[in-house]
Amino acid sequence: MAKKKQSLEKAVFGAGCFWHVEEEFRKVKGVVNTTVGFMGGKTKNPSYFKVCTGLTGYAEVCLVEYDKDEVSYKELLRVFWKIHNPTQKNRQGFDIGTQYRSVIFYFSEEQKRLALESKEKEQKKHKKKIVTEIKPAEEFYKAEEYHQRYLEKKGVKTCVF
Repeated sequence: MAKKKQSLEKAVFGAGCFWHVEEEFRKVKGVVNTTVGFMGGKTKNPSYFKVCTGLTGYAEVCLVEYDKDEVSYKELLRVFWKIHNPTQKNRQGFDIGTQYRSVIFYFSEEQKRLALESKEKEQKKHKKKIVTEIKPAEEFYKAEEYHQRYLEKKGVKTCVF
């Protein structure tokens, strides 16, 4: 019996340290690949070191490739809101800087609409204002190889040590 062809889509989320974001999305049934990297900045070919200076404008993000027949973009948004505090501006926990900002980069008007709707719905759960940015996807720069699946390679489940 022939295997069904996957209907792959892409999504990009920034929610603090990209190691944590990647680990959480890798657990989602229907996610076929994750890649950590940078988006939303102003220089070509940024390195992790340069992004950490806070001078490039990039956010640490996770590019999520998913089979839309197995998991919806709405479900990915639900995971995004669950894995971080969207009311913290330019930080998550002990990680501080613009590279750790909460951001959704969209690839289509449909993703934009769903992201905006989910943000409005999520806001009702918080007393503080949600600071998550919702922006069109830009060029994605893959982070250095040692960052890919970092927590898996280290044999840990979380960034909190």
